[in-house]
Amino acid sequence: MHLVPGSLEILIRDSRHALVIGVGGGGDVVGALASARFLEFCGLRFTLGGLSWERFVYDPVPGPRSLLEIENVRVLHPRAWMVNGTTHTLSGVRFTETEMAALYGKEVLHIDVNGGVEGAVNGLEAAAAALGTDLFVGIDVGGDSLAQGEEPGLRSPLADAIMLAAFTKLEEKGYPTLWGIFGYGSDGELTTNEIEQALAHVAKAGGLLGAWALTPQIVSELEDVVEKVPTEASAIPLRCARGAWGEGSIRYDKRRVKLTPLTTLTFYLSPSAIFHILSRPARAVAPSTSLEEANDALHRLEIKSELDLERERASQTIS
Repeated sequence: MHLVPGSLEILIRDSRHALVIGVGGGGDVVGALASARFLEFCGLRFTLGGLSWERFVYDPVPGPRSLLEIENVRVLHPRAWMVNGTTHTLSGVRFTETEMAALYGKEVLHIDVNGGVEGAVNGLEAAAAALGTDLFVGIDVGGDSLAQGEEPGLRSPLADAIMLAAFTKLEEKGYPTLWGIFGYGSDGELTTNEIEQALAHVAKAGGLLGAWALTPQIVSELEDVVEKVPTEASAIPLRCARGAWGEGSIRYDKRRVKLTPLTTLTFYLSPSAIFHILSRPARAVAPSTSLEEANDALHRLEIKSELDLERERASQTIS
């Protein structure tokens, strides 16, 4: 299978306003800012976004939050709303997107994946129409979206699979789309070898559209951000840009990560190339209309998700 979906400079040249979304929830929105600044340098305006799904260490309620569980937002769609510096859950939890909005004084988009792939697509389309964006950019910090589902270190495939399937549907509808892998291996799940092999498969199919690396100016900005906005995986490429080398750890030393200058790269890919060539998880969840339906689809592949892990931790806390 050989795909010719375009090239990075062509997509950028033909666009004016990018919607740049951290697709894994939590701190992925910080990593998304790096690509947003790159696109801004190329002459585009951008709106930053993420998912309404915080890491369990910050929000002890399993799964993403729905609109009914959040206060102080500007609603664009039941699955898409704008977060400001005061947005929080009903229990008082502030999102990473809340902190980003407070830091920059600008609204940040939330996409709710409780509606599965169908809900995510509907929310993304509504957001693009309301905000006037003409380029969808999904940023995966770490590279889990390149998983085929059998990798032993895979821990959080659900959000990535839903968003990859949603971006593929958007691309197949004719929307300009980019899928970025930022700081590959920095979340301690897929190994750098697994990710590099996956990138090679996508490249062979014509789905590698380009790449870009962190600059000193953007590194300095993101270093200031991570002092105020909690994230671990998005901070690893910043350390590597300053010369870190060898092996590091995240998640309270539970996961090991390789420190290499190559994590400063963002690889831009065609979502549909990843979907068709690699991602069994994304293909499995593609028909889903709810989070549970998508999670059950992964279970049929014998894949455990981040939602399962959060529910296990919540039950242990209660007991």
